[in-house]
Amino acid sequence: MKARFRSCVVLLFAVSVLISISARATRAQIEPQAPSPAVAATPPPPGAPQSLTLQQAEQIALRNHPEIQAAIGLAQYANQEVKQTRSVYYPTAQGSLTGVEAANNSRIAASALNNPIIYDRYANGFEVSQLVTDFGRTHQLVKSSMLHAQAQQENVVTSREDVLVDVDKAYFAVLRDQTLLRVAEQTVKQRQLVSNLVTAEAKNQLKSGLDVSFAQVDLSQAQLLLIQAQDNLQASYAQLSDALGYSNQQTFTLAEQPIPSQPPADVSALIQQALRDRPEMISQQLDVNSAKDYVTAERDLWFPTISAAGAAGVTPFRQDQLASRYAAAGFNVNVPIFNGHLFGALKGEAIARESVQEQYLRGLENTIVRDVRTASLDANSAYQRLSVTEQLLQQAHKALELAQARYKLGLSSIVELSQAQLNETSAEIAQASAKYDYQTQIAVLNYQIGALH
Repeated sequence: MKARFRSCVVLLFAVSVLISISARATRAQIEPQAPSPAVAATPPPPGAPQSLTLQQAEQIALRNHPEIQAAIGLAQYANQEVKQTRSVYYPTAQGSLTGVEAANNSRIAASALNNPIIYDRYANGFEVSQLVTDFGRTHQLVKSSMLHAQAQQENVVTSREDVLVDVDKAYFAVLRDQTLLRVAEQTVKQRQLVSNLVTAEAKNQLKSGLDVSFAQVDLSQAQLLLIQAQDNLQASYAQLSDALGYSNQQTFTLAEQPIPSQPPADVSALIQQALRDRPEMISQQLDVNSAKDYVTAERDLWFPTISAAGAAGVTPFRQDQLASRYAAAGFNVNVPIFNGHLFGALKGEAIARESVQEQYLRGLENTIVRDVRTASLDANSAYQRLSVTEQLLQQAHKALELAQARYKLGLSSIVELSQAQLNETSAEIAQASAKYDYQTQIAVLNYQIGALH
């Protein structure tokens, strides 16, 4: 009987020591890691983890991501449209080579009001024409195209911020899932240990079969948690790889980032900053101004246009009626009178486009106000969860220690110990999630107010 009692004491002491060591290891593993050293932006060979800081990840994405490259291409396209519109200010010149052999006394008699004679000839020459004035229409078109080009350049900034916020979200998601994987692995080890010890005690008739069953259930739950954590981490790796502009999935060793300070409480100031600094707002306002100038340009279609023209050349082979050289200069005034309401329809189309752009601007303002308010609430809620989850984890540790002591003394069932272990695991998950969710929400808030550069 004494030997059996000593055996029971030794087993209980071993359980206490091993669980205590396991709990300390779990807490040590969820502490922030030291920043990783700098690495090159090129992806490593498949299977080799890539060490990154958040700043390095953002720089890689800004260089690689196709969304940014596409936005840059659209901005370049818009700049070329400005050059096309401005080309009207410059003269145009063209050279001509003309050779004609006509039947005797040939004249153009149909499809025209004039009746010119066609002479046999071969001539070389050139023509130059220059717009003198169209009373401001080209000026308005150039202004409109320049404003549109500036709007496209702001869209590049928008694309950069879209990519950066996606990188930040994916970065913190990987950090969170890496931490949760470590928690899941330690939970499996801890519950495997408890299951082994309870099974050994049951063989010595120190514990019941019910205790063994509960220990096995807890172990199975921990293994399911581990499988889910592994799957979530791989999904986060895929998301981060895509955010960085990689076509293949990469694995990463990420540096921890400092916890940001408490977010600003003045939502009104954040909204004003967003309406002033968000590149979408700047772009849309430029498009509205561009549409206004385009309306003016379409109205100016009714104004006359004045242009000058000149031509000169030589006629080395010709009929006698033609001189060996020719030159002429003149001007032309076009005054629109009637064109089947074309100009009126073009102006109406431009007015409708202006109205659409103004409504887009109004809708964007409403969306930004809503998004800033939501992001501010989410960030403040996430900040409050930091202290609550810290307290929750501390209480869960204390509860587990008490449950272990009561179970060792035979004052409680394994149900109480199992619940305490579950509470501790849940608290560790909640703390890790709260930490990285807060960092994510700060990134989202900075994005919403136009401060994520």
